[in-house]
Amino acid sequence: MEWNWSVILEYQELFIRGLWMTIQLTVVAVVAGLFIGLILGLMRLSDKAWLRLPAVAYVDLFRGTPLLLQILAVHFAVLPALFQDVLGLPAPDAATSSFIALSLNAGAYIAEIFRGGIQSIDKGQMEAARSLGMTYRQAMKLVVLPQAFKRMLPPLGNEFIALLKDSSLVTVIAVNDITYAAFATAKNTFVRWPPYITAALVYLVLTLVLSRLVGYMERRLDPNGRKG
Repeated sequence: MEWNWSVILEYQELFIRGLWMTIQLTVVAVVAGLFIGLILGLMRLSDKAWLRLPAVAYVDLFRGTPLLLQILAVHFAVLPALFQDVLGLPAPDAATSSFIALSLNAGAYIAEIFRGGIQSIDKGQMEAARSLGMTYRQAMKLVVLPQAFKRMLPPLGNEFIALLKDSSLVTVIAVNDITYAAFATAKNTFVRWPPYITAALVYLVLTLVLSRLVGYMERRLDPNGRKG
């Protein structure tokens, strides 16, 4: 009974929905995290304390506390308080809470990647761009960020892969991702090995595909100009 693989076919729709939810969570969190991280990264590099200090506090908070706790806090405390107590509206569902929590967490880590990448570019690049008449924004957009992105790609790829795996934590608030599909199948059928092995293989395939994609982009954007 423990190795009855037919339960995977029986619950295949649950696994398909879980796969789709995991992909959605990862993509949304990556896109939102890039946006949040870029803003926070630039704020951390600002000479103005009123911009720099809130960014430092945000990064320290989300990097210094467990993601699981952040998911629980967002779903059971922050969003209900904001929507029900302040706005008088129904609280968002678990999937929305997961999108928000993962995006906020990713933004903190990506902010540090952006900060490190930008600081790795020689200051003379910015000075040269400004001497040509570019504004700070133009120099950052056209000169600094394109060079920094090439150096940021490996750590960004690692963060995306970690985020894909960390998305499994949303199972605790009953979001139907891959891990939840495995758990529900095992709970309903009392067959444990096939569901969990299937979930592990799905995560492995996703991470391998993502790592290969990042590797391909690294070769295309090789700092030395080589293309593969």
